[in-house]
Amino acid sequence: MTTTTTARRVALVTGGSGGIGRAVVERLAADGLAVVVHYAGNRAKAEALVDRVAAAGGEAIAVGGDVADEHAMAAAFDAAEAMLGGVDVVVNTAGIMLLSPIATLDLADLDRMHRTNVRGTFVVSQLAANRLRAGGALVNVSTSVTRTHFPTYGAYAASKAAVESLTPVLARELRGRDVTVNAVAPGPTATPLFLDGKDEQAVAALAKAAPLERLGTPEDIAEAVSFLAGPARWVNGQVLFANGGLA
Repeated sequence: MTTTTTARRVALVTGGSGGIGRAVVERLAADGLAVVVHYAGNRAKAEALVDRVAAAGGEAIAVGGDVADEHAMAAAFDAAEAMLGGVDVVVNTAGIMLLSPIATLDLADLDRMHRTNVRGTFVVSQLAANRLRAGGALVNVSTSVTRTHFPTYGAYAASKAAVESLTPVLARELRGRDVTVNAVAPGPTATPLFLDGKDEQAVAALAKAAPLERLGTPEDIAEAVSFLAGPARWVNGQVLFANGGLA
């Protein structure tokens, strides 16, 4: 764990030790940002990522907490401000995906996804709205399934459709703040979250679905996040579909 005495921009990445989250942390650190690696339960994994960032010459700290708990996430922002000077970029990669036909979905699974994907994104977005510095950026994460409408993804897509609706509204509410609010909607991406429970045939079919005929990588998604977090100051209130042309 390190601290900074420079004016380096600071990013807080929720779910920062996960598949896409890890790639986002590493990309933003390579872009020159100090990074707050948020984790929900796996502290060791987050701290190992912090060590990798430091070994590569970057700057990072790890903070824990439930994204749906406003007090825990306020404490994460407090830690970023105390140790790194403030927050300029927030990336909401934390999320869960539980698949089932709508007709047979366990409603407890619906509630779990709603708590993390909707309430969690809302809580962190609310904090970002109040605490991002001028010139800052909030990047939420949705899914291309809001367009592709794959069977068994109904509840998950519904939770991410809420994220897509929240994003442009907040962009407009932050008029005059010089803070952008956008979302990235990944297509099929080779992460443990996506691959879990799928056989080789299903994965191969999804890899062929996009015109580029491959699965996305976490680094593909991190590249889109990097664009929205840094140079894309005239992109605001948008959802960027990073899916190889799938839809």
